[in-house]
Amino acid sequence: MFPWNMFPFTKDMKESIQKMKPEEINNYVQDLIGKMMPNMRDMMNPQDVFNGFQTSVSKQQTATGALKSTSFETHDYVFVRIPIQNEDWIKQLRLYHTSNQLIVEHIPEHEDTNTITLPAIVKKKGATANYKDGILEVKIPKNIDMQYSQIDVTEIF
Repeated sequence: MFPWNMFPFTKDMKESIQKMKPEEINNYVQDLIGKMMPNMRDMMNPQDVFNGFQTSVSKQQTATGALKSTSFETHDYVFVRIPIQNEDWIKQLRLYHTSNQLIVEHIPEHEDTNTITLPAIVKKKGATANYKDGILEVKIPKNIDMQYSQIDVTEIF
């Protein structure tokens, strides 16, 4: 049978916890966790725990902060949506892409160049761009690269 009388939570413990303020409880819990797992003390902030994760929609922002974009992928395409603040930008902008980047030139200023990293490898041909309701949407077909090579592993003694 389990020795319940040795369990650390007693009636006195229950009363003392009920009388504690939330700040005292927080300090108590952090102190306990710090003693049990000293290397986990930095992870006490919930926001720090989730910093390493990213969502399926990646938001890209340029160094100047002037051009904000959203990029995501479907089964067949990569989409990049760029909010256009001024309709005159459509006439002056230039779009280029590599296998993993979209380059947007001449917006917001003529000398500006913005590079957006794509979430997947794309094909060289077949990209389209449409402007509607203040959003420039670039649609690029994905490249399914099935070319892979096996790498032999050798043991070195």
